[in-house]
This record gives sequence, C-alpha cells and structure tokens, in this order.
Amino acid sequence: MIAHLAKRLGILAASLAVASMVIFVVVEIAPGDPASYMLGMNAQPDTVAALRAELGLDQPKLQRYLSWVAGMATGEFGTSYTYRAPVAQMVAERLQVSLPLALMALLLAMAIALPAGILAAARRGRAADAGVIAATQIGIAVPNFWFAMLLVLLFALKLRWLPAGGFAGWDDPLAGLKSLALPAIALALPQAAILARIMRSALIETLGEDYIRTARAKGLTRAQALRKHGLRNALIPVLTIMGLQFSFLLAGAIIIEQVFYLPGLGRLIFQAITQRDLIVVESVVMLLVFAVILVTFLTDIAYAAVDPRLRRR
Repeated sequence: MIAHLAKRLGILAASLAVASMVIFVVVEIAPGDPASYMLGMNAQPDTVAALRAELGLDQPKLQRYLSWVAGMATGEFGTSYTYRAPVAQMVAERLQVSLPLALMALLLAMAIALPAGILAAARRGRAADAGVIAATQIGIAVPNFWFAMLLVLLFALKLRWLPAGGFAGWDDPLAGLKSLALPAIALALPQAAILARIMRSALIETLGEDYIRTARAKGLTRAQALRKHGLRNALIPVLTIMGLQFSFLLAGAIIIEQVFYLPGLGRLIFQAITQRDLIVVESVVMLLVFAVILVTFLTDIAYAAVDPRLRRR
C-alpha cells in the first residue's frame, strides 16, 4: 500500500507540474497586454512600460513562471493587476459562494439520480425505465442555462418564491440559501441525468453477475438482491463520476453565475479574462486543476483500500 501511495503521489506531482506549465503558456500567449488594457488605447509607450515594470511583466517569462509556482506552493497567489488586491483573498471571498453552490448542486443531483437510476434498473424494460431514460435524455440534451431561465420565470417572476439573482450573503443563512437555490437546481439537473444513466447501467451490469444469481437462487427477490448485494458494487463507477462532477460544478458554473449574477469563482474567471488580469486567471485555473487532480488521487487511494488488486497496477 505504501508503494502504491508513493506512486500515486508522484503521478499527482507530475500532473500538477505539467498543468502549471500548460496554464502559464496558454495564458501568456493569449493576445492583449494587461498594462495597455488598464491604461487604455491612447496611453503613452513610456507610461505603459512603467506600468509593466510595476506589475513585473517586463521580467523574463521563465522567471515569472518560477516566481508564480513558488508563490502558489506557499499559498501566495500574487496580486491582481486590476483590483490591486491579493488573489488569495479574492479567491477566498468567491469560494464562499462557489463552494456551497457546488455542494448544494451535487447533493441535489444525488438525491434525484440515485433513486431514479435504481428505479430504472429494477424496472428494466417497463414504463418506469422508459420514463427515466426519456427524462435523462432531456436533462443531458438541454443546456443548464436554459433550465436556469425557466426556473427564474417560474419561481422568481411568477410565483415569487425565490430571488431571481444576486447573493444575499451569509449574515442571514436562510437568505443565502434562497439565493443559491435556483442556481443549484439549474446546475444539478444535467448532472443528475448523467448520474442516473450511469447508476442504471452499473446496476444492470451488476445484476447479471454470478453472485447475484446465487443470491436469487437462495430465495431473494430481485429487489432484495439488488439492495443487499448489487447496490454497493454498482456505486463504484457512480462515486467516480460524482467526484469529477464536484470539480466541474466548482469550476464550470461560469454561465450560471452570469445568469444569476453570483459573485463566485466562475464569474471571477470571466471578469479576469475580459480584463486581461493574467495572474488571477492563472492562479484560479491552477487551483481548480489542483482540485480535479486531488479528487482523482483520493478516489484512486480509496479504490486501492477497498480492492487490493488495484495496488498491483
């Protein structure tokens, strides 16, 4: 187990190193100069050069890359070019919105998907199965921002149960949860459709295993065999997708945050890109990549702890 853990840690470190280089190169080669953007098109060249020197943009790219990586390793993400504020502080403030939103969306997706997938597998070939398949096809095909607009029209404008946008803060927890309710539902529905499909497929495959047939031969009904023996094994691929979905929900809510005008990480990245705030884009994207790689690493370790066969790979 120790050798397996060391191997996975090495892969994690190598993945982070490669990701940091790719992110830095991609952001740096993007057109546009932050200093010119901040000063405007009519700025004098010497003024632009002075601002570039102040921001450290006149340094060699390798030196800037190494300084950025060293700062990230110590928790110092640098200072925003546009807001002149520490990037770490800006990320911490936006996480107060994005992290609860991702957790709410993931919990809602699980609450919808797991019962739907179990129902479809247990009623395979019947009306309930067809209904779940049709619903999941719609959930996968329809963009989440379209769901968001429908939810706003129904629950905010017509019924007036929930706010149409903005974030009320956590001074009043109930108001904060209400602010995130519609965005969380809009994010959860497509993810729930994917999870339900995977849950159904995994359960159907598990129900065809020999140990399920043995359990049925001992007198268990199909539902009992599914609940007592099939469900736990079928959850393995579902848990993998759930981990990846959490990373996606944390990072991929840019459009939803724009629709609901939420001050989260997605909106921060969008604003930083439009303002050519390179240090913010690099740091936030690297943080999100780290979250994805860490989730994958923890999933691998959990699998190895459960199934000793995986430790030999």
